[in-house]
Amino acid sequence: MSKADDKLRPVLRIDFPPEDRLGRGKVLLLELIRETGSISAAGRAMDMSYRRAWLLVDALNRMFKEPAVESQRGGRQGGGAALTAFGEALIERFRAMEAKARAAIADDLDWLEAARSGEASHQTEA
Repeated sequence: MSKADDKLRPVLRIDFPPEDRLGRGKVLLLELIRETGSISAAGRAMDMSYRRAWLLVDALNRMFKEPAVESQRGGRQGGGAALTAFGEALIERFRAMEAKARAAIADDLDWLEAARSGEASHQTEA
């Protein structure tokens, strides 16, 4: 494991009551859909089934007034998916919020890192 992998990092998740959430997993899925042009390929890249990926996209599209992803049914050239302008803006905003959160608590993360034990795990023996 590299030093970068070992560094403390905050994880941003926005809860939309009563039960919806927006976090790094859904945002990564959007980024992979943008990259691959496919919900299926994006899901595979995240080691999830097409159904799970599709359900996450559906949840994202229902969470907001505008859809984040538009899908196209298969045909001669097959189906596909693309981000909408809103989907692109959603990624940009979420990544900016993550950067702001990291910057806002950077001193606290440094303090926690300095106080952190060098041990990889703190499991107690039974």
